[in-house]
Amino acid sequence: MVKIIKIILAILMFVCIADMPYDYYEFLRFIALVGFAILAYEANNAGKPNETILFIALGLLFQPFFKISLGRTIWNTIDVLIGVGLIISIFTQKNQKKTN
Repeated sequence: MVKIIKIILAILMFVCIADMPYDYYEFLRFIALVGFAILAYEANNAGKPNETILFIALGLLFQPFFKISLGRTIWNTIDVLIGVGLIISIFTQKNQKKTN
């Protein structure tokens, strides 16, 4: 389930590069909040405090209730970095399981 959530969030982040209607960004904020909350919960259950804190911080960054105005260029950069980070975390998570 964690892998699927990360893939979905990464795809949604990459779509932000395109010129989308404002409603898409509102939708992304809600989905990102829920997705990062689930990822934080799962990381906490797995005993990974650093990941838990990271996912909570990302959930707060994307929460739809109090908008953080950073400008389109900065948000696009953040979206791409988070998308890439989520994809990388899928592969590093697989490698950690194989070595354990």
